[in-house]
Amino acid sequence: MDVTVAICTHNGASRLGSVLDRLASQLILAPTKWAIVVIDNNSQDETAKVVKRYQALPVFDNRLHYLYESRQGLAFARRCAVRAATGDLIAFLDDDNLPDDQWVQAVYDFGQRHPNAGAYGSQILGAYGGQPPKDFERIACFLAVIDRGQHPFRYDLLERWLFPAGAGLVVRRQAWLSAVPEQPRLSGVSGQKLTGKGEDIEALSYIRKAGWQIWHNPEMQIQHVIGRDRMSPSYLISLFRGVGLSRYHTRMIRFQRWQRPFVVIAYGLNDLRRWLLYYLAHYQEKPSIVVRCELTLLYYSLLSPFYALLQMLTKPICQRSRFRFGAINVDSS
Repeated sequence: MDVTVAICTHNGASRLGSVLDRLASQLILAPTKWAIVVIDNNSQDETAKVVKRYQALPVFDNRLHYLYESRQGLAFARRCAVRAATGDLIAFLDDDNLPDDQWVQAVYDFGQRHPNAGAYGSQILGAYGGQPPKDFERIACFLAVIDRGQHPFRYDLLERWLFPAGAGLVVRRQAWLSAVPEQPRLSGVSGQKLTGKGEDIEALSYIRKAGWQIWHNPEMQIQHVIGRDRMSPSYLISLFRGVGLSRYHTRMIRFQRWQRPFVVIAYGLNDLRRWLLYYLAHYQEKPSIVVRCELTLLYYSLLSPFYALLQMLTKPICQRSRFRFGAINVDSS
């Protein structure tokens, strides 16, 4: 198998059909061998029934498979896909990503031309369910709407640790298995919970740190369907809070343990400076939702080391509580 297309979904029964319809119409050259696996991340809707209905269609010809991952979080669903994949290349789609009709072929062709590419990302266009707010383009990349030009380039050659989005991301299975830990620090989007954001940056940071190339491939194009609810102020503020809180973990991956105390101080001073300057520039005006998102990101980036410390301190307590609760259940049975 050359390519495994992995669709991670949580309660995506109403959206999944559109993605599978696009995959059913892919224009594939004969030598390319590919399959599709849907990872049902603890859904409570009819996701399994949707997959079963599509599996019966002749166009998929035993190409479509279903897996269930009970651990909530996109990072766990991604790891489930990697374990199950039979292809050298794993091409991730979310249940709101609509690939163009040559996307799978573009995935395969680029991987053949660049055997040292550990990961590469798609050109992502937004398909909005409503009118985006003014200046939305300033924050669109945080909702995986990314136009980084019509020419391929290597992210890993940039001084800044910039990465492709997880939507439409392709990883080489060998790169993932050799570089990415089995247990994630960030669990990723979990239903409506966004505090674990940053899971794809975490994985890509490990791949880059291991020396693999990471590319932008504009020949792979997808549409990212963004509903009206995901442009609401409450959702956007929650999203940027989650991204900010994840920054301690995603920043520290590249540094040695002895370097981290000094790096935390440097990042903290810079985050404080940026937040103060940005706040002073806007405090006299009624901030737009975009400005509020940017302020939220800066503020929670500043707090992220303290949030990570709090998690570290409370984790043993939570583990002991679960153990004691489990022991009580066993004794009472």
